[in-house]
Amino acid sequence: MGKHAKHRALVRLACLLGLLWSGVAQAECRLALILALDVSASVDAAEYDLQRLGLAAALDSADVRAAILEGAPGDVALAVYEWSGHYQQKLHLDWTLLRSHGDIDRAVLALGQMKRSHDNFPTSVGQALAYGASVMERSPACTRRVIDMSGDGVNNYGFRPGNAYRHFPFRDVVVNGLVILGDDPDVFAFYLSEVLHGPGAFLETANGFADFRNAMTRKLLREISDIMLGAVHNPPGIAEAGPHG
Repeated sequence: MGKHAKHRALVRLACLLGLLWSGVAQAECRLALILALDVSASVDAAEYDLQRLGLAAALDSADVRAAILEGAPGDVALAVYEWSGHYQQKLHLDWTLLRSHGDIDRAVLALGQMKRSHDNFPTSVGQALAYGASVMERSPACTRRVIDMSGDGVNNYGFRPGNAYRHFPFRDVVVNGLVILGDDPDVFAFYLSEVLHGPGAFLETANGFADFRNAMTRKLLREISDIMLGAVHNPPGIAEAGPHG
């Protein structure tokens, strides 16, 4: 092989290695996901347990495990916090890479053993989102960044979600919602018009707290698999609409 042919071969090899390295780097983390649970005064002790155990069970389901470990290349990083009033936020699971069944087992155990942080404060969705933005700033470098807000009521204290989106770092962050239908007739419309944020944002619904596990399972599967089905999972009689932001 001549000198120029060897040079061309080395150049091609270097380009191939560069492409392979680029693919590995891009696959390191595909999703940074924050789950935010409502523990405001409207949530009683039994309903809190349905959220806590429902979330753990959803993460532990065979389908969600498969989506995390056998889906698209790259890791899933998870963080979980509770929220209610202005300063009432509690981080229960800091950023954890879910790379194995053992990692998921430990996250499921931590979520199942959560102790409620607050129980007599209002519903401050704007502050909850601001706190989520601060947690997301510490996330691993991932291709997608998603905050998953769950709640059963509208903002009734402090600044609203729009102020959080204007004044806190939400660039390239998608905010999805999981509304728990029940006592508040305005919660669906509120999440649809004010909470959803970013391209592809969607809203899932739970028919009361007893349905939280099923709704969270559906939501995790959609978020982890990056399935684009439309903006809203509709309850009967509600028209589909696009996301805020």
